[in-house]
Amino acid sequence: MGAAHNSRFRCKRAKMAKQDYYATLGVAKDASADDLKKAYRKLAMQYHPDRNPGDKKAEHRFKEVSEAYDILKDDQKRAAYDRFGHAAFEQGGGGAGPGFGGFDFSASGDLSDIFDQMFGMGRRGGGQRTRSGADIRQGVEISLADAFAGTKVNLRVPTRVKCESCNGTGSEDKNRAAETCPTCQGAGKVRTQQGFFLVERTCPTCAGQGRVIRNPCRVCQGAGTVQRERSLQVAIPAGVEDGTRIRVTGEGEAGGAGAQNGDLYVHVGIRPHEFFQREQANILMRVPLRMTQAALGDEIEVPVIDGTRAKVKVPAGTQTGDQFRLRGKGFSVLRSAARGDMFIQVAVETPQNLSAKQRELLEAFEAEAHAGGKGSPDHEGFFAKVAAFFEGGRG
Repeated sequence: MGAAHNSRFRCKRAKMAKQDYYATLGVAKDASADDLKKAYRKLAMQYHPDRNPGDKKAEHRFKEVSEAYDILKDDQKRAAYDRFGHAAFEQGGGGAGPGFGGFDFSASGDLSDIFDQMFGMGRRGGGQRTRSGADIRQGVEISLADAFAGTKVNLRVPTRVKCESCNGTGSEDKNRAAETCPTCQGAGKVRTQQGFFLVERTCPTCAGQGRVIRNPCRVCQGAGTVQRERSLQVAIPAGVEDGTRIRVTGEGEAGGAGAQNGDLYVHVGIRPHEFFQREQANILMRVPLRMTQAALGDEIEVPVIDGTRAKVKVPAGTQTGDQFRLRGKGFSVLRSAARGDMFIQVAVETPQNLSAKQRELLEAFEAEAHAGGKGSPDHEGFFAKVAAFFEGGRG
């Protein structure tokens, strides 16, 4: 019993030792509401746990400051405190409650919410909320020639547009549109007590909008927007690459009740070309040559991506894989007047389905080439090394 008595005595002493709320904030008892707020902001910033990580003394001090301000900022609580002191809020008498000074770390809260409550910082636009229109994503496929020159594409976009009947207000009565939600007072959220915690949820009355419409528009049912398919022309710049995303600001869905529109994102795909292969700003084209063209030399004409033609001189003795460069005949560079280069890659084609005369001529050519031994230096050099390899006993 003595131990229990001592425990109760220590508890009473702890309560008696609680610092005066005015002294905690460092203000006089006749301090104005503005003076209380200034004192609290200064101390809360100084002792906030995020500014003093791991400092238990600072955390305790922050709780004391927050508790004091939570009582003194409320006229009724302040009057009770001035009359009865701390006893007015003991044994369920309406104390500061969970959290720090009424600024709860609720289930849906984060640090920006807390600072917004405490100091008017964090998210802007509190109170009544407007919901911006959704973004729209649309794909379009163009030819390589259109990607080179740039083009304009016509799109039919399923979207939501402003309701003409209510001019986007959502109200049947254009002179009396949305009103402040009576449940959340325009905040868009409501708080409920769950044990020690305050839980913040979207307001069920206004669905987080902070406003309610008493007489909804019969056409859009109060949404301020209606479903439509809209025609739109979008410019594709010259030099665009496959997979590019083009943003068209404000061409997405209309925002509800006069809020800003969303954006349209156009994803560009480029069809393969029968001749040209693009490599960034350059173009590669594979050109097959007859064996005689490659051996004797020739001049060939090739197409260019801009619709013109170019002549390429093929020197005698050209081999498969040789490349010829045409400067400035390549692809457009995005947002620039420059162009890349075009590379002609040669592939020497071996003749097939020979006639008797062709076979006879080739056999004569082969006999003479073998006798001379200088017509095909790579061939002769390779098989000379092979012969040396076998003679060395490595075979």
